[in-house]
Amino acid sequence: MPLDFVALWEKAEPFERFLARVTKLQSLWEGSTRAAVIPDWARVKFGDLKHGLRMLVLNADWCLDSASTVPTLARLAEVVPGVEMRVLDRDQYPEVMANYLTDGTRSIPLAILLDGNLRELGRWGPRPRELQNFVRAHLTDMASDALHLEVRRWYVGDRGNAMLREILETVGRSHRRTV
Repeated sequence: MPLDFVALWEKAEPFERFLARVTKLQSLWEGSTRAAVIPDWARVKFGDLKHGLRMLVLNADWCLDSASTVPTLARLAEVVPGVEMRVLDRDQYPEVMANYLTDGTRSIPLAILLDGNLRELGRWGPRPRELQNFVRAHLTDMASDALHLEVRRWYVGDRGNAMLREILETVGRSHRRTV
């Protein structure tokens, strides 16, 4: 059954409201939010999107990947006219999550990319491809704490650039199909 993105958008919460109720990984969420910067190249590219971009993000406050990426998406929406973001709690919307499984799992964050009329353009998540490949390659040979540390280091070094490029790629493919 197709999702009603208009109704979901209305139910979703602004990032600021989500952030105000974070209880897990609070210092990481706050630090990532303070550090989130959108590079000039991304401001230009996202600003050039003719039909805007709305991102409906499936998320949870306990997720390291969400805390490392969602603040950058929120900053993007804050600084680029025509770009908006809202958050849905993954566990409160299982019917939505069921449509966007990653290898059969309910992995987050997951950004459902929509145009200004709330038509689906694609999806992004749960991690940038390069990092996802690293995690898959080391899931069984690294201790959990060591893997989490490497994931966090990767995110700090990348500063959201890979995610932003991949979202633009996805949106660009969608626009080429509809032209």
